[in-house]
Amino acid sequence: MTASERRYRELPQRIESLIRAEGEPGKETVSSVVEILLEGLESGAVRAATPCHDGTWQVHPWVKTGILLGFKYAAIQPWPPQAPRFRDKDLYFPRELSSLDDVRLVPGGSAIRRGAHVGRSVVLMPPCYVNVGAYVGSSAMIDSHALVGSCAQIGEGVHLSAGVQVGGVLEPPGASPVVVEDGAFIGALSGLFEGVRVCKEAVIGAGVILTASTPVFDLGENRVIRRGVDGVLTIPERAVVIAGSRSIADGWAKGQGLSLSAAVIVKRRDEGTDARAALESTLR
Repeated sequence: MTASERRYRELPQRIESLIRAEGEPGKETVSSVVEILLEGLESGAVRAATPCHDGTWQVHPWVKTGILLGFKYAAIQPWPPQAPRFRDKDLYFPRELSSLDDVRLVPGGSAIRRGAHVGRSVVLMPPCYVNVGAYVGSSAMIDSHALVGSCAQIGEGVHLSAGVQVGGVLEPPGASPVVVEDGAFIGALSGLFEGVRVCKEAVIGAGVILTASTPVFDLGENRVIRRGVDGVLTIPERAVVIAGSRSIADGWAKGQGLSLSAAVIVKRRDEGTDARAALESTLR
């Protein structure tokens, strides 16, 4: 085991000891631990949630606890030092461009915060934002006005279209972050929020809003998908989800002609869908 691996392995215990310490541990002590956490998150050696061999995901609450600890002890400072234009917690200033390996960050107001991992060959179109604790896999596309919230997990080759909002989760520490697995396509102005998992190569159509409490109507299998005992709403692999509506059976609402928005799986991904959702290599 390398010294770096040992440092990361010891992080959960070090963060726990700071939480349980009597009295105030002091900013320098906290900052040294949080700095290691942020470095691990940026390199991908540490993640807020990790995939398991059985296809499930394991949440690591201590990661979010460490991030919150940093917010508690960090000081608000101007940034950048040479020509200040912003004020933020000093542990969480934006990442320097030199720390991003083979990433295409297009000019126009985007930012990647400290503690966010952005993999090789990722393209970020302006303006977009990747928050602390987030993981963005290699060859992903983060389009204009898209948000990757705190601790969200975005897989390889994922396309987040313009205006997509991937919600962040820091509190409570044990809450499940949003997970978008490899090869998924998230359509423009869609929203994915706490407790949602989009499995590999699924397609979320434009304007679909999903939360853990959203029922999803699967037309191909004649079933309603709801969140599981783990509190997570799981969209199946290669499912194509579009925005639909359903009538309200209540007498008064029915009389008013009201309906509710609904998320509907209309099919599984096919060759035509693959062609429309493909990331063009020429754009890179």
